[in-house]
Amino acid sequence: MGGVIGFVSKQDCVMDLFFGTDYHSHLGTKNGGLCVLQDGGFNRSIHNIENSPFRSKFEADIEEMSGRMGIGAISDGDPQPLTVRSRQGDYAITTVGRINNKEELVEELLEERAGQFMSMSGGPINNTELVAALVSTGKDIVEGIKIAQAKIDGSMTMLILTEEGLYAARDKYGRTPLIIGKKKGAYCAASESFAFINVGYKYKRELGPAEIAFITAEGEKTLAEPQKDMKICAFLWTYFGYTTSIYEGRNVELMRNKNGELLARKDGDLDVDYVAGVPDSGVAHALGYANQSRVPYARPLIKYTPTWPRSFMPQNQKARNRIAKMKLVPVFQIIKDKKFVLIDDSIVRGTQLSQTVTYLIENGAKEIHVRSACPPIMYGCKFLNFSRSVSDMELITRRCIRELEGLDDPGDASANPADFDSDIQTEISEEILAEYADSKTERHRKMVELIRSRLNFDSLKFQELEDTIEAIGVDRCKLCTYCWDGKE
Repeated sequence: MGGVIGFVSKQDCVMDLFFGTDYHSHLGTKNGGLCVLQDGGFNRSIHNIENSPFRSKFEADIEEMSGRMGIGAISDGDPQPLTVRSRQGDYAITTVGRINNKEELVEELLEERAGQFMSMSGGPINNTELVAALVSTGKDIVEGIKIAQAKIDGSMTMLILTEEGLYAARDKYGRTPLIIGKKKGAYCAASESFAFINVGYKYKRELGPAEIAFITAEGEKTLAEPQKDMKICAFLWTYFGYTTSIYEGRNVELMRNKNGELLARKDGDLDVDYVAGVPDSGVAHALGYANQSRVPYARPLIKYTPTWPRSFMPQNQKARNRIAKMKLVPVFQIIKDKKFVLIDDSIVRGTQLSQTVTYLIENGAKEIHVRSACPPIMYGCKFLNFSRSVSDMELITRRCIRELEGLDDPGDASANPADFDSDIQTEISEEILAEYADSKTERHRKMVELIRSRLNFDSLKFQELEDTIEAIGVDRCKLCTYCWDGKE
């Protein structure tokens, strides 16, 4: 996904920017960037953070930075922020989102204005550069933002820093959050509500869908009113959001506690010794489960946080699987001869969770009963890439459905999606997929059982969609549940 943050202050804001950006590290694993406006123009620094935490890459850079305005980004994709010279003036821009119609937009811009784009290594065009090109077609920045919001298929939240102040614009349907904070003589805008707390800012408000605000050190004002329709991603609460974050007034930790409680109510009296959560995002769900079930909570696997923070993960899936195991250290005295309910935030490919369960069994566990804190993921996200899937066929659900429908299947949970026919998605109708997504159907039951047997769990249950929505506490019509039910 990624996260963005920006500050406008009467005092130097570089340290606030440094720590505020670092507090978004859980949202991305590839690139980090800072840009401040100082005497002489913009001072920008971008680093790859795949092999080391954000702080270690930028500690030297901030010694060379000073300024009262700045923006920062953590990204799973392209390097940013970018600096732009356009007919609207000089500005710096950072974005978070996804563009599904990228090629069409590039061709349209090239045909209309005979411009050019810088291609990155490997050939693709930087998404933020494309957004800047769209913004630059407007008569001013506000009109340009509206043009970008209207033309982009997907979602796009952005911060644009000018000499006059900071433009903050939430994506058209509010799929990603954007929160304004304030302290004396300063304002900020951030993807995560907690990112500015420890640098002295207090929560002020959240921007609405498609809202554009202009922020200075004196205050903030709305330049484009929010639209009524909202589709904020429900997966923020179940997985991607940090536990101290608040979206639409609902805290992530409390949602996960409630979610685990609802899971436990459906389970009844399960014969186990301990409840455990897969570190870190499964822990809060597991605590809610333990409190409701009155089964003791335990930590059979401990994450070695001194060298394996959450953001310290490579993009390569094989390497990710390896690190997923290396960062978890077993507690043999807790594991030996015990039965566990193990709760994970979600099951995407299933590979890492299967390895975790195998690891527990190899270290003496008698039984592992797995509970997913959200419904089965049936569709790869086409708005924010929250499921990290390139194609639907990377999902364990889709591979099992293919087998159950009598289609060829490579067999194991770690199969390469390239082994499937490229047109596989046309082979299973939306009506059949809807049956598999519905927890009350026989097709759903068979899919869950096949996933259980493939991944070698003693039992497996998924949270039901209605219970997930109840735990979130936001009106269903304002939530995007596409990854679970295919409904936008």
